Amino acid sequence: PGPNLAYLALLSASQGRRAGLAATAGVALGLLLIGVAAALGVATIIANSRGAYEALRWAGALYMLWLALETWRPEAATQPYTTDRTEKYARHFYRGVVTNVLNPKAAIFYITVLPSFVDATRATVPQTLTLSVVYVGIATLIHASIVTLAGSAQTLLTNSHRIELARRTFAVLLASVAVWLLAATRQA
Repeated sequence: PGPNLAYLALLSASQGRRAGLAATAGVALGLLLIGVAAALGVATIIANSRGAYEALRWAGALYMLWLALETWRPEAATQPYTTDRTEKYARHFYRGVVTNVLNPKAAIFYITVLPSFVDATRATVPQTLTLSVVYVGIATLIHASIVTLAGSAQTLLTNSHRIELARRTFAVLLASVAVWLLAATRQA
Protein backbone atom coordinates (compact mmCIF):
# COMPACT_ATOMS: atom_id res chain seq x y z
CA PRO A 1 0.00 0.00 0.00
CA GLY A 2 1.17 3.48 -0.80
CA PRO A 3 -0.04 7.06 -1.10
CA ASN A 4 -2.44 6.21 -3.93
CA LEU A 5 -4.27 3.53 -2.00
CA ALA A 6 -4.48 5.61 1.17
CA TYR A 7 -5.62 8.71 -0.72
CA LEU A 8 -8.30 6.81 -2.64
CA ALA A 9 -9.68 5.03 0.42
CA LEU A 10 -9.82 8.22 2.47
CA LEU A 11 -11.37 10.22 -0.36
CA SER A 12 -14.03 7.58 -1.02
CA ALA A 13 -14.94 7.23 2.64
CA SER A 14 -15.33 10.98 3.04
CA GLN A 15 -16.69 12.11 -0.34
CA GLY A 16 -18.15 8.99 -1.90
CA ARG A 17 -17.51 6.45 -4.60
CA ARG A 18 -17.86 8.83 -7.54
CA ALA A 19 -15.15 11.10 -6.18
CA GLY A 20 -12.98 8.03 -5.53
CA LEU A 21 -13.57 6.63 -9.01
CA ALA A 22 -12.73 9.99 -10.60
CA ALA A 23 -9.48 10.03 -8.62
CA THR A 24 -8.87 6.38 -9.58
CA ALA A 25 -9.05 7.35 -13.25
CA GLY A 26 -6.50 10.09 -12.54
CA VAL A 27 -4.24 7.66 -10.70
CA ALA A 28 -4.46 5.27 -13.67
CA LEU A 29 -3.40 8.05 -16.04
CA GLY A 30 -0.57 8.98 -13.67
CA LEU A 31 0.61 5.36 -13.56
CA LEU A 32 0.47 5.19 -17.34
CA LEU A 33 2.49 8.41 -17.66
CA ILE A 34 5.12 7.03 -15.31
CA GLY A 35 5.13 3.74 -17.24
CA VAL A 36 5.75 5.57 -20.50
CA ALA A 37 8.46 7.65 -18.83
CA ALA A 38 10.07 4.46 -17.51
CA ALA A 39 9.94 2.84 -20.96
CA LEU A 40 11.70 5.89 -22.37
CA GLY A 41 14.32 5.88 -19.60
CA VAL A 42 13.17 8.96 -17.69
CA ALA A 43 12.42 7.02 -14.49
CA THR A 44 15.94 5.58 -14.52
CA ILE A 45 17.40 9.09 -14.83
CA ILE A 46 15.33 10.22 -11.82
CA ALA A 47 16.30 7.17 -9.78
CA ASN A 48 19.99 7.74 -10.56
CA SER A 49 19.92 11.49 -9.90
CA ARG A 50 19.84 12.20 -6.17
CA GLY A 51 18.66 15.77 -6.77
CA ALA A 52 15.84 14.82 -9.15
CA TYR A 53 14.73 11.99 -6.89
CA GLU A 54 14.70 14.23 -3.80
CA ALA A 55 12.81 16.96 -5.66
CA LEU A 56 10.15 14.46 -6.73
CA ARG A 57 10.00 12.95 -3.25
CA TRP A 58 9.56 16.29 -1.51
CA ALA A 59 7.11 17.59 -4.12
CA GLY A 60 4.94 14.52 -3.54
CA ALA A 61 5.02 14.90 0.24
CA LEU A 62 4.35 18.65 0.09
CA TYR A 63 1.42 18.08 -2.28
CA MET A 64 -0.08 15.57 0.17
CA LEU A 65 0.44 18.08 3.01
CA TRP A 66 -1.30 20.77 0.93
CA LEU A 67 -4.24 18.41 0.40
CA ALA A 68 -4.32 17.74 4.15
CA LEU A 69 -4.32 21.47 4.95
CA GLU A 70 -7.04 22.15 2.40
CA THR A 71 -9.14 19.36 3.91
CA TRP A 72 -8.57 20.57 7.49
CA ARG A 73 -9.73 24.15 6.88
CA PRO A 74 -13.36 24.77 7.91
CA GLU A 75 -14.27 26.39 4.59
CA ALA A 76 -13.49 23.11 2.87
CA ALA A 77 -16.54 21.63 4.59
CA THR A 78 -18.89 24.57 4.28
CA GLN A 79 -18.11 25.73 0.75
CA PRO A 80 -18.41 23.17 -2.01
CA TYR A 81 -15.61 23.13 -4.58
CA THR A 82 -18.13 23.85 -7.27
CA THR A 83 -21.79 23.43 -8.05
CA ASP A 84 -20.93 21.71 -11.32
CA ARG A 85 -20.49 17.96 -10.75
CA THR A 86 -18.33 17.54 -13.83
CA GLU A 87 -15.92 20.19 -12.56
CA LYS A 88 -15.88 18.62 -9.09
CA TYR A 89 -14.99 15.18 -10.48
CA ALA A 90 -12.44 16.70 -12.86
CA ARG A 91 -10.75 18.18 -9.80
CA HIS A 92 -10.57 14.73 -8.18
CA PHE A 93 -9.26 13.28 -11.44
CA TYR A 94 -6.53 15.94 -11.62
CA ARG A 95 -5.57 15.33 -7.99
CA GLY A 96 -5.32 11.61 -8.71
CA VAL A 97 -2.92 12.29 -11.58
CA VAL A 98 -0.77 14.69 -9.56
CA THR A 99 -0.75 12.50 -6.45
CA ASN A 100 0.51 9.60 -8.52
CA VAL A 101 2.99 11.42 -10.75
CA LEU A 102 4.63 12.87 -7.63
CA ASN A 103 4.93 9.42 -6.04
CA PRO A 104 8.56 8.27 -6.36
CA LYS A 105 7.59 4.74 -5.30
CA ALA A 106 5.71 4.31 -8.58
CA ALA A 107 8.77 5.23 -10.65
CA ILE A 108 10.96 2.93 -8.57
CA PHE A 109 8.50 0.08 -9.15
CA TYR A 110 8.74 0.49 -12.90
CA ILE A 111 12.53 0.40 -12.94
CA THR A 112 13.02 -2.35 -10.37
CA VAL A 113 10.20 -4.84 -10.95
CA LEU A 114 9.14 -4.59 -14.60
CA PRO A 115 12.61 -5.20 -16.09
CA SER A 116 12.60 -8.70 -14.63
CA PHE A 117 9.75 -9.52 -17.05
CA VAL A 118 11.48 -8.07 -20.14
CA ASP A 119 13.01 -10.45 -22.68
CA ALA A 120 16.47 -9.03 -23.49
CA THR A 121 16.40 -10.59 -26.97
CA ARG A 122 13.41 -8.47 -28.04
CA ALA A 123 12.78 -4.73 -28.31
CA THR A 124 12.59 -3.30 -24.78
CA VAL A 125 10.29 -0.28 -25.25
CA PRO A 126 7.27 -2.19 -26.65
CA GLN A 127 7.59 -4.81 -23.91
CA THR A 128 7.86 -2.19 -21.19
CA LEU A 129 4.87 -0.29 -22.56
CA THR A 130 2.81 -3.51 -22.69
CA LEU A 131 3.80 -4.43 -19.14
CA SER A 132 2.94 -0.90 -18.02
CA VAL A 133 -0.54 -1.13 -19.52
CA VAL A 134 -1.10 -4.52 -17.85
CA TYR A 135 0.13 -3.13 -14.52
CA VAL A 136 -2.11 -0.05 -14.82
CA GLY A 137 -5.08 -2.30 -15.56
CA ILE A 138 -4.46 -4.51 -12.53
CA ALA A 139 -3.75 -1.52 -10.25
CA THR A 140 -6.93 0.20 -11.45
CA LEU A 141 -9.03 -2.87 -10.65
CA ILE A 142 -7.52 -2.98 -7.16
CA HIS A 143 -7.98 0.76 -6.64
CA ALA A 144 -11.60 0.62 -7.86
CA SER A 145 -12.28 -2.24 -5.42
CA ILE A 146 -10.83 -0.22 -2.53
CA VAL A 147 -12.87 2.81 -3.60
CA THR A 148 -16.05 0.74 -3.70
CA LEU A 149 -15.44 -0.71 -0.24
CA ALA A 150 -14.36 2.60 1.32
CA GLY A 151 -17.26 4.44 -0.34
CA SER A 152 -19.61 2.30 1.72
CA ALA A 153 -18.45 4.17 4.81
CA GLN A 154 -19.82 7.44 3.47
CA THR A 155 -23.34 6.50 4.51
CA LEU A 156 -22.16 6.64 8.13
CA LEU A 157 -21.38 10.34 7.70
CA THR A 158 -24.91 11.68 7.98
CA ASN A 159 -24.66 14.39 10.62
CA SER A 160 -22.49 17.50 10.79
CA HIS A 161 -20.47 16.25 13.80
CA ARG A 162 -19.54 13.03 12.01
CA ILE A 163 -18.74 14.93 8.83
CA GLU A 164 -16.45 17.31 10.75
CA LEU A 165 -14.75 14.41 12.52
CA ALA A 166 -14.29 12.52 9.25
CA ARG A 167 -12.92 15.61 7.50
CA ARG A 168 -10.41 16.26 10.27
CA THR A 169 -9.44 12.58 10.43
CA PHE A 170 -8.99 12.57 6.66
CA ALA A 171 -6.71 15.62 6.92
CA VAL A 172 -4.58 14.03 9.65
CA LEU A 173 -4.33 10.79 7.69
CA LEU A 174 -3.29 12.66 4.53
CA ALA A 175 -0.57 14.43 6.52
CA SER A 176 0.48 11.05 7.93
CA VAL A 177 0.71 9.63 4.41
CA ALA A 178 2.96 12.58 3.46
CA VAL A 179 5.27 11.86 6.40
CA TRP A 180 5.19 8.13 5.61
CA LEU A 181 6.04 8.87 1.96
CA LEU A 182 9.12 10.82 3.03
CA ALA A 183 10.20 8.07 5.41
CA ALA A 184 9.51 5.17 3.03
CA THR A 185 11.27 6.73 0.05
CA ARG A 186 14.37 8.04 1.81
CA GLN A 187 17.52 6.77 0.12
CA ALA A 188 20.34 5.63 2.35
